[in-house]
Amino acid sequence: MRPPIAWPLTLLLALAPGPAGAVDPPSPVLRGADPAQFDLVGIGPGSIAIVDGEVRLTGRPLGYLATKEVYGDFALSFEWKYDRPADLRSDAGFRGNSGVLLRIAGPPRVWPRCVQIQLAQADPGAIFLVGDGRFEGRMDHAAREKATRPVGEWNRAEVTCRGRQVVCALNGVEVARGEGDLADRGPIGWQSEGQPVRFREIRIGALP
Repeated sequence: MRPPIAWPLTLLLALAPGPAGAVDPPSPVLRGADPAQFDLVGIGPGSIAIVDGEVRLTGRPLGYLATKEVYGDFALSFEWKYDRPADLRSDAGFRGNSGVLLRIAGPPRVWPRCVQIQLAQADPGAIFLVGDGRFEGRMDHAAREKATRPVGEWNRAEVTCRGRQVVCALNGVEVARGEGDLADRGPIGWQSEGQPVRFREIRIGALP
């Protein structure tokens, strides 16, 4: 049995009931091991495996998996990691890349209009808009440097998306926030972008 999830203060405040009523408790996204529970865009069943509660992506071809459900205001948490190559001498030389795509809009394609939180080992937590529009993201580089764990270890992301604002915490430390032109609602996706990557403990809770 895994220990209870410890939600950071930023998310606990975001999840507090407001005038619109109580929020939905964060619930697991994975339902068994069938990749068909997600929409696959740019990738096929051969690029994804769900094993022991982990989503494992090969990184090729480029694409993403997305929830079939759409979300407006929500709190999202998940863990991700890259397998550490045996010959890797320094994390600075690692080119692992992925991202989480929020409020995906328009037809499925690589890459869709959305707000992305970067999961590349070299730039985790950065928030930016993919596609047309205005978005201003701000990063606390010192906080991110301290929070990010080495290649081969699990990192934890906690994200709140409310209205036009997105906040990202890594391993319990807020590292970035941004505000701008988001779609009102949309699926959430995770990228297959060149390197094998794993995801687990994916949970989403709706905000009022």
